[in-house]
Amino acid sequence: QVQLVESGGGLVQPGGSLRLSCAASGFTFRNYAMTWYRQAPGKEREVVASISSAGGMTYPVASVKGRFTISRDNAQNTVYLQMNSLKAEDTAVYYCNALLLTDIREYSYWGQGTRVTVSS
Repeated sequence: QVQLVESGGGLVQPGGSLRLSCAASGFTFRNYAMTWYRQAPGKEREVVASISSAGGMTYPVASVKGRFTISRDNAQNTVYLQMNSLKAEDTAVYYCNALLLTDIREYSYWGQGTRVTVSS
């Protein structure tokens, strides 16, 4: 049974830090690209950070560059998102996704999300 379980969200003051975790099971984690998405109230879901199976990282959202860091621990089947200098606009539900593209099909799994609220 495939599972992605996010944790680490919560309420934090502006300027604070959180580390999100996404624990994976039920598939070969090391072969998958892992991505953190977020969805703010009234907005579309957006990619925050991705890390490939080889460890290459991308941060498509300019506003998080230099503040957020994605990492993975293949021994623990876990992907992390370290978020520093948090701002009110980072408030959202954060989701992790596992993705594997083969010649035959796409394998994509989602977690249930963890809520991050940045507020004083």
